[in-house]
Amino acid sequence: MSTANSPKSLPAMQALALPTVPHPKLSLQNGDHLTREEFLFRWEASPNLKRAELLEGIVYMPAAVRHSQHSAPHGDIMGWLWSYRLATPGIGLGDNGSVGLDEFTVPQPDAYLLLPPELGSGARENSAGYLEGPPDLIAEIAASSASIDLHLKLKLYQTSGVPEYIVWRTEERLIDWFVLQDGRYIPLVAEDGILKSRRFPGLWLNVTAMVAGNPQGVHATLQLGLATAEHAAFREQLLREKKL
Repeated sequence: MSTANSPKSLPAMQALALPTVPHPKLSLQNGDHLTREEFLFRWEASPNLKRAELLEGIVYMPAAVRHSQHSAPHGDIMGWLWSYRLATPGIGLGDNGSVGLDEFTVPQPDAYLLLPPELGSGARENSAGYLEGPPDLIAEIAASSASIDLHLKLKLYQTSGVPEYIVWRTEERLIDWFVLQDGRYIPLVAEDGILKSRRFPGLWLNVTAMVAGNPQGVHATLQLGLATAEHAAFREQLLREKKL
């Protein structure tokens, strides 16, 4: 797989250490204006907190998650990506992990895929266990086109060099898949109702089946992608990298 168009890796960032002096405020509040260091400090000091993001220096803490609009679609996306990972040794899969993109941006994507660094991935895990740099594919579940996922996050992921970005607008029963081209996101065009990743050969998505809650249809289409010569060659490349 060629990596000529892969985004450049961000400069390595040192792992964040918790300050040794008392902090004036340990809790995270929606709307707080913080640096990345302050945000992660307060996150570490809030063990019961499950979800919070720092976007352009502002803390966003989503409301309670509804089943049909978020939780169930999230599960379907994770099942699809996990099935791909199972057949593609060497790639990484994450769920709701905090990702440091710059000094004022730490999103918590619903799901992401990672290539090995040897194949051009810009993401690395630091000594504190956080990802630094852009994952190779991010997927977010959004209620509608008015969501932050299709506005602020899209801009931030584009600027940070995330190669592929999926947004499932559950209320509108639509899935947008963007690919980075010349520094800008362009929509991936479906072929016979199937979206096919450029970054991950064989990662095929049957949009109609996914939005209809038909996992069997999603799985069947994915198996077609996994049976292609492109995926076989990608898999062999990954296996070679693991042996080096």
